[in-house]
Amino acid sequence: MPEISLEVNGKQVSAEVSANMLLAEFLRQKLNLTGTHIGCDTSQCGACVVHMNGNSVKSCTVLAAQASGAKVTTIEGLSNGTDLHPVQAAFREAHGLQCGFCTPGMIMSAADLLAKNANPSEADIRSWLSGNYCRCTGYHNIVKAVESASAQMRGTSVAAE
Repeated sequence: MPEISLEVNGKQVSAEVSANMLLAEFLRQKLNLTGTHIGCDTSQCGACVVHMNGNSVKSCTVLAAQASGAKVTTIEGLSNGTDLHPVQAAFREAHGLQCGFCTPGMIMSAADLLAKNANPSEADIRSWLSGNYCRCTGYHNIVKAVESASAQMRGTSVAAE
């Protein structure tokens, strides 16, 4: 079995993995980082989104061996200790979640969007999150959460509806 070494949430980790182990499985099984959810196993739902080398990826489509040498951030590594990332806080405040299954992937995707586009339009947000499925919320509050996080990160406010 090949040994991989990578940085996960700011810490160097090494482990032996089978050649066909997915990054999502590696994170959950080898590192016990269970915030990365596996929903569909076919790259359709987005529950498994993590950041790899600064870009959001569906970790069910990446072999663990392919991540060797990479910098990976999971939902557990997005916050700064007990201080939530602005996107995490906005999801909580705007009720951008219900059952919570899609939430880690939504938050990771939204954080990547805001890192690349500090002031996205509603259409930009909806397009960016189109690879993440939520069966509960209807997306309205998710979009509002991303808009709120964007405004907070820019130091402005969102007009109330």
